[in-house]
Amino acid sequence: MSRVEELWERLVRAALRRERTGIDAYGRPFTGIAGNVPSSLANNRDIDEILRAADEIQDEDPNISRILCEHAYSVAQNLDPNSEGRGVLQFKTGLMSVIKQKLAKREVGTIDRSQDIARLQEFYKLYREKNNVDKLREEETELRESGAFSGNLGELERKTVKRKRVFATLKVLGTVLEQLTKEIPDELKRMMESDAAMTEDLIAYNIIPLDGPTLTNAIVRLPEVRAAVSALKYFTGLPTLPVDFSIPATRDADMLDFLHYIFGFQKGNVSNQREHIINLLANEQCQLRIPEETEPKLDEAAVQKVFLKSLDNYIKWCNYLCIQPVWSNLEAVSKEKKLLFVSLYFLIWGEAANIRFLPECLCYIFHHMVREMDEILRQQIARPASSCNSENGGSFLDAVISPLYDVVAAEAGNNDNGRAPHSFWRNYDDFNEYFWSSHCFDELSWPWRTSSSFFQKPTPRSKNMLASGRSLRRGKTSFVEHRTFLHLYHSFHRLWIFLAMMFQGLTIIAFNNGHLNSKTLREVLSLAPTFVVMKFFESVLDIFMMYGAYSTTRRLAVARIFLRFLWFSIASVFLSFLYVKALQEESKPNADSVIFRLYLIVVGIYAGVQFFISFFMRIPACHHLTNQCDRWSLVRFVKWMRQERYYVGRGMYESTTDFIKYMLFWLLVLSGKFSFAYFLQIRPLVKPTRIIVDMDPITYSWHDLVSKNKHNALAVASLWGPVVAIYLLDIYVFYTIISAVWGFLLGARDRLGEIRSLEALHKLFEQFPGAFMDTLHVPLPNRTRRSSYSQDVEKKKVDAVRFAPFWNEIINNLREEDYITSLEMELLLMPKYSGNLPLVQWPLFLLASKIFLAKDIALESRDSRDELWERISRDDYMKYAVEECYHVIKLVLIEILDGEGRTWVEKIYEAMHVSIEKRNIHVDFDLSKLPLVITRVTALMGLLKEVGTPENEKGAVKAVQDLYDVVRHDVLSINMREHYGTWKALSEARAEGRLFAKLKWPKDAELKAQVKRLFSLLTIKDSASNIPRNLEARRRLEFFTNSLFMEMPVAKPVREMLSFSVFTPYYSEIVLYSMAELQKRNEDGISILFYLQKIYPDEWKNFLARIGRDENTPDSELLDSSNDTLELRFWASYRAQTLARTVRGMMYYRKALMLQTYLERLTSGDLEAAVSSNDATDTRGFELSPEARAQADLKFTYVVTCQIYGKQKEEQKPEAADIALLMQRNEALRVAFIDEFETLKDGKVHKEFYSKLVKADINGKDKEIYSIKLPGNPKLGEGKPENQNHAIIFTRGNAVQTIDMNQDNYFEEALKMRNLLEEFHRDHGIRPPTILGVREHVFTGGVSSLASFMSNQESSFVTLGQRVLANPLKVRMHYGHPDVFDRVFHITRGGISKASRVINISEDIYSGFNSTLRQGNITHHEYIQVGKGRDVGLNQIALFEGKVAGGNGEQVLSRDVYRLGQLLDFFRMMSFYFSTVGFYFCTMLTVLTVYIFLYGKAYLALSGVGETIQVRAKIMQNTALNAALNTQFLFQIGIFTAVPMVLGFILEQGFFRAIVSFVTMQFQLCTVFFTFSLGTRTHYFGRTLLHGGARYQATGRGFVVRHIKFSENYRIYSRSHFVKGFEVVLLLIVYLAYGYNEGGALSYLLLTISSWFMALSWLFAPYLFNPSGFEWQKVVEDFKDWTNWLLYRGGIGVKGAESWEAWWDEELAHIRTLGGRIAETILSLRFFIFQYGIVYKLHVQGSNTSLTVYGLSWIVLAVLILLFKVFTFSQKMSVNFQLLLRFIQGLSFLMALTGLAIAVVLTKLTLPDIFACILAFIPTGWGILSIAAAWKPYVKKLGFWKSIRSLGRLYDAGMGMLIFIPVALFSWFPFVSTFQTRLMFNQAFSRGLEISLILAGNNPNT
Repeated sequence: MSRVEELWERLVRAALRRERTGIDAYGRPFTGIAGNVPSSLANNRDIDEILRAADEIQDEDPNISRILCEHAYSVAQNLDPNSEGRGVLQFKTGLMSVIKQKLAKREVGTIDRSQDIARLQEFYKLYREKNNVDKLREEETELRESGAFSGNLGELERKTVKRKRVFATLKVLGTVLEQLTKEIPDELKRMMESDAAMTEDLIAYNIIPLDGPTLTNAIVRLPEVRAAVSALKYFTGLPTLPVDFSIPATRDADMLDFLHYIFGFQKGNVSNQREHIINLLANEQCQLRIPEETEPKLDEAAVQKVFLKSLDNYIKWCNYLCIQPVWSNLEAVSKEKKLLFVSLYFLIWGEAANIRFLPECLCYIFHHMVREMDEILRQQIARPASSCNSENGGSFLDAVISPLYDVVAAEAGNNDNGRAPHSFWRNYDDFNEYFWSSHCFDELSWPWRTSSSFFQKPTPRSKNMLASGRSLRRGKTSFVEHRTFLHLYHSFHRLWIFLAMMFQGLTIIAFNNGHLNSKTLREVLSLAPTFVVMKFFESVLDIFMMYGAYSTTRRLAVARIFLRFLWFSIASVFLSFLYVKALQEESKPNADSVIFRLYLIVVGIYAGVQFFISFFMRIPACHHLTNQCDRWSLVRFVKWMRQERYYVGRGMYESTTDFIKYMLFWLLVLSGKFSFAYFLQIRPLVKPTRIIVDMDPITYSWHDLVSKNKHNALAVASLWGPVVAIYLLDIYVFYTIISAVWGFLLGARDRLGEIRSLEALHKLFEQFPGAFMDTLHVPLPNRTRRSSYSQDVEKKKVDAVRFAPFWNEIINNLREEDYITSLEMELLLMPKYSGNLPLVQWPLFLLASKIFLAKDIALESRDSRDELWERISRDDYMKYAVEECYHVIKLVLIEILDGEGRTWVEKIYEAMHVSIEKRNIHVDFDLSKLPLVITRVTALMGLLKEVGTPENEKGAVKAVQDLYDVVRHDVLSINMREHYGTWKALSEARAEGRLFAKLKWPKDAELKAQVKRLFSLLTIKDSASNIPRNLEARRRLEFFTNSLFMEMPVAKPVREMLSFSVFTPYYSEIVLYSMAELQKRNEDGISILFYLQKIYPDEWKNFLARIGRDENTPDSELLDSSNDTLELRFWASYRAQTLARTVRGMMYYRKALMLQTYLERLTSGDLEAAVSSNDATDTRGFELSPEARAQADLKFTYVVTCQIYGKQKEEQKPEAADIALLMQRNEALRVAFIDEFETLKDGKVHKEFYSKLVKADINGKDKEIYSIKLPGNPKLGEGKPENQNHAIIFTRGNAVQTIDMNQDNYFEEALKMRNLLEEFHRDHGIRPPTILGVREHVFTGGVSSLASFMSNQESSFVTLGQRVLANPLKVRMHYGHPDVFDRVFHITRGGISKASRVINISEDIYSGFNSTLRQGNITHHEYIQVGKGRDVGLNQIALFEGKVAGGNGEQVLSRDVYRLGQLLDFFRMMSFYFSTVGFYFCTMLTVLTVYIFLYGKAYLALSGVGETIQVRAKIMQNTALNAALNTQFLFQIGIFTAVPMVLGFILEQGFFRAIVSFVTMQFQLCTVFFTFSLGTRTHYFGRTLLHGGARYQATGRGFVVRHIKFSENYRIYSRSHFVKGFEVVLLLIVYLAYGYNEGGALSYLLLTISSWFMALSWLFAPYLFNPSGFEWQKVVEDFKDWTNWLLYRGGIGVKGAESWEAWWDEELAHIRTLGGRIAETILSLRFFIFQYGIVYKLHVQGSNTSLTVYGLSWIVLAVLILLFKVFTFSQKMSVNFQLLLRFIQGLSFLMALTGLAIAVVLTKLTLPDIFACILAFIPTGWGILSIAAAWKPYVKKLGFWKSIRSLGRLYDAGMGMLIFIPVALFSWFPFVSTFQTRLMFNQAFSRGLEISLILAGNNPNT
């Protein structure tokens, strides 16, 4: 073949190749074009397999390879003759080219294609013979059965892979033959059929191979699985299926086939749900009993339980709507019928796609389909159901789901990608809640009445809403998410009414000087009108908030809203009128107080009724009573008026005990809060307020419009403003402090943090086996009986034996993860128990160096034997080391010696034993010669542990003889007369050289291990008290061992435990670092690999040792070996936040289950037998045991839902190859994804979407298990929940654990999973748990100081915070953490998250809301933990916090929060509020308090009122007034929010370490970081509530060591922090300049220090926490970059990162609505106060306070703006009159200067006045700018936009320079940069790291 052809073939193959891993499962490189078939070809998998087989046999027979390729081409041609599908033409061209080359390679001559079939038939037989097919299967089966536990993994895997490959090729050859000809000889046909039957495990299956017989998979032999399979069999009552309905020959027909036929479900869905239901039934059966019969049968109870659990929501829905379920009497329903119902429900659910988010809609569909099925059941022969008949024949998807999907998709399309107001379109909740009314039965009927208004699609919204008018659409259902702050009042009105009334009451008492007399009482009674007026306001909000849903809401609900409005309007008018009249009556002399009494009676009755109803509605014990009273219409009416009744949120009461607990908690919080409010806030202000109100007229220094002659109202307001704000938010501070203390006490009670150091770990180690047996092991019979001392010792041995394999596996995993060295592993492992020793052998790290210490004690000791032993026994482990040496030396010597040698050993030991009993060992033995004995024994063991060569044997004999001599001559001083004969014989034998002449060299593995261990015991001189050295290894071992002493449910055997799935959504994050990514250097010359090597130096050395390399091996050498390269990629990926790390962690569950199954197969029976049996602790091969694998697969599934995996494969993305590699390495890993196909329909390209599940294939590819067609694009809402929803059908089991792809897990934690699952069966209140909360450990804390702040903040929330939320507050929700869901509960109620666009942006928490509203129960457990990664750079953290704050802003608007706020009892409602949206509102209020305080101070300073009042107070010597005016706004709230973190530290680290950690954090400026975060949360929460715009932020999970450019930081933080920071600075300057402060600078400083701190934190934190932020070179580069960005003009396609103009437009994009524009305008008016105040303070105007002065200042401002316009006139426009423009600019400048000079000379204008004017005009300009930006479209129409934009650029340039100058100044001093590096990376330094080197870069040039 010519070189050109060769190159052409290489080019074609390269173009078609998709694989990045380069090799398949057999280690062969991919060379063919297999695996590159475009997805648009329908049968692409068949073509793929044909081409793969062609590749396989290319070398054996090129002719056959050519036949297969040609056949593949003809199949492709038939499927798409015109090559219209994506990539089909290129594929065909490539394939044709390959065929041509195959022809070219042959010898010259024509090809006779008529012989192809004969050739193929002949090759089939030859291939079978060559590969010895008949023998292959037998060999593998034998190997499996004989070597299941032998650990012969390599051989077994090789055989299996070979067999699968051969049968896969035979299957392809057979299929192609059948397609080419029908005339196949009978003998060959029989051969092909038998081979086809052998390919069962080539038929793709998920967990249980149901469609083919299997010899290798033990799961189908489990009796519970067989029982479940037989329960689904076709039963006698079912109509017969038509003959042409195909069922695989390998299994019998079952009820799912019947449902498949009549309703037209998809084949993939039916297969998936068949396995799902069998899995559920088998697991339910296991929990009752294991069927023992030969033909196992399911128990009725198991079916009943699955039936009730699966259809629980349907039954509740029927009860709510008062309709009869499809069965009239549940008792009469047979077991088969129940299974039929369950099967139908899950088949509907499995194919419902996005409609799974509408659980009650599924109930409606199920209700009608069962009725249809009942009709069909009455017939003899099955027929398709009428409701599922569509144009394309019978299809459930087309007829039932697609019409629903189409209308949901049309509504979702109308939300303008989340920018449209929520009230403009129906979301998932609106559709679902339509089915909460029986009205749906009339309107929709069955089959769907698609003409009904429910199916009405909205007309697409025009971009210009003003032009398009109202779009035609159906209204929302029962709730409208209007964007307004008022939702906070609407949802939590009870809290606000309570706070307002308490404030009013406390103020009245304070103003009455605390006297509780009749006058005070009369005034306190004004609370009644306040209450009804606030309730009236709430009823007005009800009317306003329902706008947009009136047309579709039930008439009854609308009537209730208006009735309440009427009732409260009448009540508020009537009560207010009565109260006013009562007051008037009181003022008249001698009046009879009739009206007042009437008022009292009315209020008394109303309050009594309210209290009575609240009491009965909220006290759980009385709840049943009120429910029984529902039959009285009056009670029903009153309850209905009080509370709207929804399908969700009914019966949300807790048990009386829980109620009392959280009530006491809140009474404690409220008593603290109100005491503080009364004594420290309200009472001190009473006297000053009275003085200010009664003060003589004050001369104002400005033109006052409000306060003058009105009792100085604004002065009083500025005094009370901060107090009111703090009154509203301090409840959160008290809540934080008390919950922290409560959480601390709970943690201490749960024994958290008891083992928090290596010392404790060492000290308590001997208790671990017993604790392990009590908690994590299956209870053993007879173990807990009271016993004698000897039985106790035996029990300890048994416990140690059982504990050892688990402990050793934990240690092995730590070594595999490179946390410990090989030596540390040896020291940490527990030896395999030997029945020959009468003691427990503890790990060497406990006993190391103890022998040497004991020897020294013995040498120094002059004490008696008892005292000596007592001294040794003080250290338990020293005692154990001595005892072990004593016994093991005897054991070894007896094993290696025989005859006289053995006699000698026995005699010596006998003599020692006698001496010990007689207590005279120091007399009989010369202990001073102990070192000699030890050296001789050590020498002997040193030889015995080596290989038995002749030299070694000679040396060993010599060593024994030396030992004999030392003992005989130096040590022994006993009386030998007793056994004189024996001793004499021994002496003679020694003299003659017979003694010890022959040794039995230790061959037995166990004996060799004992020799090696004894040698270590005798030679390790260093203490192992610091082992393991790695901090992560220590933390993990400490937490695991600590958890053994915590209370947890008893473990069930694996077979009886609950089954579970782990579920991880993945989009496009890093799966596995490539070498290119690891070696890519950033601008500082740092690569990720270099960074990791420096951050984790010990783990890097351990890694190199593990792969057999020297620790100084350069990276380049590792690249020479492909294996080492792959290992290196995994090593790095396991230290980042990658999918590979998550998958490894989660697969530990399977490993743990296999080990537990394997070791517990011997739990029953005699303990002694178990101990003596070697199998009890032998864990070799546990991963190969068929039983262990089967049990693990039945109990555990792991699904990663990689949404765009199909697309990634098509685009040859490395992520796809990496995901395939993960599947290859983890056989139980399943990947779900959405596949897109393009098909032609009526000449148009039509996209079809499929939900697919794949697993690893033997060819190194993925193998499709299920494929389910979707009604359309599944992404209608938020991406992550939609991704979860499409794949949730592939999960299995009773529970599902949600894991994000930045999480990790540990083997030792995986051992506790079955204990955790038992929590579902435990008592946690009146309802069983539906979500089990799990603790997490943030593993990114060590990267930098910022990462540690984030990690500590997060840790205190996920441990201490959630502990209290779960108990006692009962309001823990789901926070996207590793929580374990009751799977069936949630999948039948809408899934594990909500997905409506934008409103459900924080999708995870809604599953908690949904669970609580649907009578779930959420708990929290801390004996198990999962790892979690967090953001590590300031920008990542800010984006994350912004996302969460924005999500909380959206939650405020949501119906879930509204219903929880309305329906929870008062105390739980408060807990819920402060743990969700209330936290963000209080955070915002904290910042607003600063503003209120400072604007109040600015008002007092500028108006002159402050000075006047203070001067008068001084004259009157009124200290109270002075103090009131000078209070700092009471306290800095941030200090108290650190309390939970400190208490968390103390609990888990100990007091001293906690204090050190906290002080270290302060030195690292954590307060700056937390203050900065305060600003982030405030900005995003407030902006989301005002304007929306919350969106999912992919925050990036990389390592942050790169320097962030100045302009990037400016873009991110300009509006959220810098603008607000400058505003605070401006207020502080105004107060400094014009405020009156008697105490001078110190007083000013004390008063404003926290405000200055906040402002400076907001301005400089991004640069303070920026790596290399103060390096001069970087600062210079940053300045250039910033000026380029600022001056670069925007344009179409220019991004905000490139140009200031583009960025400015992006910043204004969120202001879209009229309400938003008005709100922005009102907020911007505050900037005009500065100018108004300052102009009256200028010297130039004297004491004139008329408005003319203010008017003149505007003229000056106008002139300045005109000048600005002249100087910034567009150069483009002025091209033609450039000279004239320059002249005008020069003239204007001169005139301005002249005017200013004249003003200074002729008027009283001074230089300070000029600076004051600048201070006045800057905020005014910003105010004008902000208002213009808010009304951008109108300003553009007026033609002013360019001028406004120029002004905006000027302001940004100015603000940037003000921030930049201090940064540049500090950069001049080199020590600042060093200090900053130290500050940011301190932890890394303390672990001996070289961050300075990292930041300097690894460049030779640096």
